[in-house]
Amino acid sequence: MSDTAVNVEVLPSDWQDQVRSLARERDAVILAHNYQVPEVQDIAHHVGDSLGLSRVAAEVDASTIVFCGVHFMAESAKILAYDKTVLIPDAAAGCSLAETINADQLRAWKAEHPGAVVVSYVNTTAEVKAETDICCTSSNAVEVVESIPRDTEILFCPDQFLGAHVQRLTGRDNMHIWLGECHVHAGINGAELKAQVAAEPEAELFIHPECGCATSALYLVSAGVVPADRTKVLSTGGMVDAARETTAEKVLVATETGMLHQLHKVNPTTEFVPVNRAAVCKYMKMITPAKLLRSLRDGTDEVFVDRDIADRARRSVERMIAIGTPSATAE
Repeated sequence: MSDTAVNVEVLPSDWQDQVRSLARERDAVILAHNYQVPEVQDIAHHVGDSLGLSRVAAEVDASTIVFCGVHFMAESAKILAYDKTVLIPDAAAGCSLAETINADQLRAWKAEHPGAVVVSYVNTTAEVKAETDICCTSSNAVEVVESIPRDTEILFCPDQFLGAHVQRLTGRDNMHIWLGECHVHAGINGAELKAQVAAEPEAELFIHPECGCATSALYLVSAGVVPADRTKVLSTGGMVDAARETTAEKVLVATETGMLHQLHKVNPTTEFVPVNRAAVCKYMKMITPAKLLRSLRDGTDEVFVDRDIADRARRSVERMIAIGTPSATAE
């Protein structure tokens, strides 16, 4: 089917009703990441971060999972619920971070460090997860690393900014970090953050640890430029929780701009402002209401993972799920 056949211009006015009806008919649950477009977030049964949505995928009773996110997330759902049908509205929705390491590269890295424990951020392919000892998300990465004996060498991949954040908090000097990055988060830099803080000295800061500015933010805290009690390094699920609790008039948010929708929903009285308005993931935005409707109607695009890879990957993902707290919100 061509792009012109599924674009937003042909979306029927009653698309929400059609989506809900088709979901019932297909016995499908719709999961949406916090970076999805607002219309998709609002129609989903569950909205959350990678860890929260992984938990839902593992536990849901529905026979079909429609994952509105990028491809590695839908793969994770298939890994955890192998006998279920997993659909992604656009199979081309990839991830620049996941593409920074493949299974061959990870195997070569492991060969250089025999005996090391591999901790892979969940933003990786199924093949990389199959070579991993335990996965993590931004919301439980510190807990995952701390669960490993301190005298054990760790290979952390693929996000260098999250890895640096975890290493700083855990003090692990035997932790090696792969130099990968998310192009969107890497583009949120320290100079932009410092300028925004100077312009908004009373604002709170919500910073995703994947951001290029995360290190700069913690430096600004240590230098006294930014008060520590107003600076929070958080997963996207953690940002939702913090948004519910904050009484600040304004919060500067350093992550992909789709996050603002959930923050405004849980706290309409606070103004949430992106540190970088250009921080938009084109892959997340490939999932549109029209493609969601098509996916439910036509059963596309189905996600497949080789059984052996899925079985090996499942062990690393299940270990991740056993650590940390749920971060999905029911809608």
